[in-house]
Amino acid sequence: MDEAPSLRQRLESVRERIGRACARSGRDPHTVRLLPVTKGFPAGTIRDSMALGLGEFGENRVQEAEVKIASISPRPRWHLVGHLQRNKAKRATQLFDVIHSIDSQPLAEEVSRRALEAGKKIACLVEVNTSGDRSKFGVPPDRVRKLLEAAGAHDGIDLRGLMTIGPLHGGPAGARRAFQDLASIRAECTRAGLLPEDADLSMGMSDDFEIAVEEGATIVRLGTALFGRQA
Repeated sequence: MDEAPSLRQRLESVRERIGRACARSGRDPHTVRLLPVTKGFPAGTIRDSMALGLGEFGENRVQEAEVKIASISPRPRWHLVGHLQRNKAKRATQLFDVIHSIDSQPLAEEVSRRALEAGKKIACLVEVNTSGDRSKFGVPPDRVRKLLEAAGAHDGIDLRGLMTIGPLHGGPAGARRAFQDLASIRAECTRAGLLPEDADLSMGMSDDFEIAVEEGATIVRLGTALFGRQA
């Protein structure tokens, strides 16, 4: 039986794939940030990743992340990439540096309030449901501007961009449409002054990140592609 690739080999492979996707779309690979998502993986995996030079990590759940974050030193930069419930906002703003999943005005208000209580202004992305899948979280595309206007008015939030998850169905073409839609929304909102000129596009996971890079992703969120499938 062939030996499974090492973390170093997987990382090199992912970086090569990002590089090729950038070459196809005329982009500089340095404009794409790799965000390892460590949901379900132990703290030791994070330490091994840090030893290879990775300094940012994504987690899906506040409770799972809390244990890991407390055990990792020196502290990397932590991103919450999963759905956030309002009753977890206080702990989330204490634990994380970036929240990718702002999807309602009440959540934005609560995150801002809790961030200010913690003496900080937290970087946030608005999650957009570009697929129309009712099982997914995220604000519908036609309500993004209204949510950005509301979130941007809160002193505890630093709006940094938009996030989406590719569709469950539709294959590569469906993923490409979803990512193109998010890029278009960012362009419109940037022109309207609702997002900064360097606003992030957090899109693309292990199955579709090359398409996301071709369509302008600045952050790709990778778990399986880097760490393999969980036992």
